[in-house]
Amino acid sequence: MNYFNEFKKGIWQKNPVLVLNLGLCPAIAVTTSVINSLWMALALTFVLVFSNMLVSLLKNFIPSSIRIPVYITIIATLVTVVELVLNAFYPGIYKSLGIYVPLITVNCLVLGRAEAFASKNGIFISVLDGLGIGAGFALILFFLGALREILGANTFFGYTVIKGMQPSSMMILAPGAFFTLGIMLWGMNAINSGKKD
Repeated sequence: MNYFNEFKKGIWQKNPVLVLNLGLCPAIAVTTSVINSLWMALALTFVLVFSNMLVSLLKNFIPSSIRIPVYITIIATLVTVVELVLNAFYPGIYKSLGIYVPLITVNCLVLGRAEAFASKNGIFISVLDGLGIGAGFALILFFLGALREILGANTFFGYTVIKGMQPSSMMILAPGAFFTLGIMLWGMNAINSGKKD
């Protein structure tokens, strides 16, 4: 098995947002700035990697009749750790991300990878899958957050981009997220169709 390909597939071939269409709620809600985007991506990747690892480690001990509740318990425990750490050490980020951190518990992306991949594969490959899917999620959130922050607030990491430029407040709102996500999806499809020719 090629481990690099296992990692790489989450970035492009099975990108969680653009290909699998999972994790759209945080992708739309918290990408009003690059900082929020990166913190959300980091939180979700942490939960994804460690839930994949634990599910893969415990898969032979979990009866199939209760596997989903057990997976959700593992994920909820990891999300609680993320919440407590953010609240203790980064209270501003914790408040900024709001309800979207606890919602990682019911994010189809995390539960789907636990069910579809980690429960059927070894620990190392499951961790690689979590890292790859997390990296793909982080890339999309970074670009989405950067475009929305630049066009909607004329800032990048809080610094003014072009003095005197009038930002479009629509880009900070949900329609701006859908519009930007649509352009990114179009770009990915254009690149993929170009590869087939």
